[in-house]
Amino acid sequence: MTEMQKSLAIFSGSVNPSLATDIADVLGVDLGNVRLEKFANGEIYARYLESVRGADVFIVQSVAGEHVNDALMELLIMADAAKRASARTITAVVAHYGYARQDRKAAAREPITAKLVANLISVAGITRVMTIDLHQGQIQGFFDMPVDHLTALPILADYFKAKNFENEEICVVSPDVGRAKAAKRLSDMLHADLAIMHKGRPGHNKAEITALIGDVNGKICIINDDIIDTAGTIVAAAETLRAKGAKAIYICATHPVFSGPAYERLENAPVEEVVVCDTIPVPLEKLGGKIKVVSVAPLFARAIANVYSNNSVSDLFDPDFAL
Repeated sequence: MTEMQKSLAIFSGSVNPSLATDIADVLGVDLGNVRLEKFANGEIYARYLESVRGADVFIVQSVAGEHVNDALMELLIMADAAKRASARTITAVVAHYGYARQDRKAAAREPITAKLVANLISVAGITRVMTIDLHQGQIQGFFDMPVDHLTALPILADYFKAKNFENEEICVVSPDVGRAKAAKRLSDMLHADLAIMHKGRPGHNKAEITALIGDVNGKICIINDDIIDTAGTIVAAAETLRAKGAKAIYICATHPVFSGPAYERLENAPVEEVVVCDTIPVPLEKLGGKIKVVSVAPLFARAIANVYSNNSVSDLFDPDFAL
């Protein structure tokens, strides 16, 4: 057993074990053994089946899925168990940070659940958070601990570069104003034009495109977002681009939440491909059509290795340094 295996321990929650396995494989370590069960009334139980005393523990979990609240509780309970087992440090590798969309009070008497989740993570004994493409960057400030905010933009850029859109005019499109800065970074990576849409919300989980800034006529358009939930916003954006004369439309996003009618909407949308990351697992039966998955496991593995060896993470992976 190597020194890294003695000190570095990677464990997976129940939501995304394939990502955790891929991260461990890239690092050349074995995935740790943890027992996760539920009591008859639904309460979650966790027990580490190997010693973590003095270890740097990394818990890979996505706060997502059909049972998103169970996913959050499982992360907290695993962290508490590691703390009480005398782990030296506990890093939550949160591939998808649930509740991130509620990061401010947009209306009276609303909660700020992104901050609430940050408080829960802190109290559970987690000493560091590693995540990717938060809905808003300021969520990092909700924590009084180190937060490594990675970005999948270079991975997505590499995917589209490999398509060799030679002599074609490419335009990266932001589906709303809030995503404009990230879309600009992606457009710079691809040496493409930029267009920005304005989105309105007539109701909860409803969206409509009210304006488009930029010329997309005859261009290959790449719509970039952080999350695809019910796919209402992204499909409305694609339909708007088609109406404005776009030659071909691609969609890319980091987090495939894919709730409710998302799969059906995307399959019927006027798009060539929907490129997402494996921060949330996509069922095998949904792959092979328009949906393509690229892996963030190498990115997380490099970040974990740098944290473990006390090397810089921000110089490599922070969005402001992604270029």
